[in-house]
Amino acid sequence: MAASTASRLSPPCLHAAPHHPLRRSRFSPLRAAKLEAVLSIGTHVIPHPRKVETGGEDAFFVGGDGGGVFAIADGVSGWAEKNVNPALFSRELMANSSTFIKDEEVSQDPQILLMKAHAATSSIGSATVIVAMLEKTGTLKIASVGDCGLKVIRKGQVMFSTCPQEHYFDCPYQLSSEAIGQTSQDALVCTVNLMEGDMIVSGSDGFFDNIFDQEILGVINESLGTDEAAKALAELARKHSVDVTFDSPYSMEARSRGFDVPWWKKLLGAKLVGGKMDDITVIVAQVKTVVIPDDEGSGVELEKVGGEQLAAAGVASTEQNE
Repeated sequence: MAASTASRLSPPCLHAAPHHPLRRSRFSPLRAAKLEAVLSIGTHVIPHPRKVETGGEDAFFVGGDGGGVFAIADGVSGWAEKNVNPALFSRELMANSSTFIKDEEVSQDPQILLMKAHAATSSIGSATVIVAMLEKTGTLKIASVGDCGLKVIRKGQVMFSTCPQEHYFDCPYQLSSEAIGQTSQDALVCTVNLMEGDMIVSGSDGFFDNIFDQEILGVINESLGTDEAAKALAELARKHSVDVTFDSPYSMEARSRGFDVPWWKKLLGAKLVGGKMDDITVIVAQVKTVVIPDDEGSGVELEKVGGEQLAAAGVASTEQNE
């Protein structure tokens, strides 16, 4: 469903920020230039309250390849019951993804990246995962297995969301060390054509289980940058996750699947509510355009009038939380 939604979105449309006219000059030569899309990225992680000392079981990576790339893996906590550290699989999967991003066979294909990273992961365990890559043309490529999510916000509205994959409630698809798990071939794969100024919000299920779209939009609207937004979103989700009176997206979904308080409590007007305590990982990215000199251009000399400077950076800017 996500793929069909993406196909209805507008084609790539990257705009430079308003600036003064350009004119020919023999004094300040600039070669003909082209626009490229890049991501400015902020991240924030808050471990489960009982897993603070170990850092939790989520893992992620951010890179500047192409227009920018990021990924999140959420280690499946059930492995702890078998005396396996669930964090080992997710961390190794992300480390391998970071390594293979430069592999020629990957070639800006997130599904191939998942395949190679999964095949190289030797740790016991499993994880849900999402990978997003921005091409310099403005096309965002996404591959996800399970319930890590991603939303695209344009002009104050959510205009695209990935859909979670699950076997049944609270049992998502997952890449695993075991043969019974899913593979990259089971990934939800979609593309979205982005515009300058679009915001991308991605996170583990611990984030999306505890926050509503309207809250995400409010925080994005009030934040000054991607790092600030990622931190504020993670902290709000964390606040909701420990609130036993908060009617969270998770509790609402549980009730819709038939999970609720005993019948006699229903007679008293009670219902299943509360947040879901979990590791919370949030990545916020903003699409920006930079001007890249075209070495193969016509050689037309241009001068910027009024002193405004053209952007010169050609890689994604990453804002990491301390």
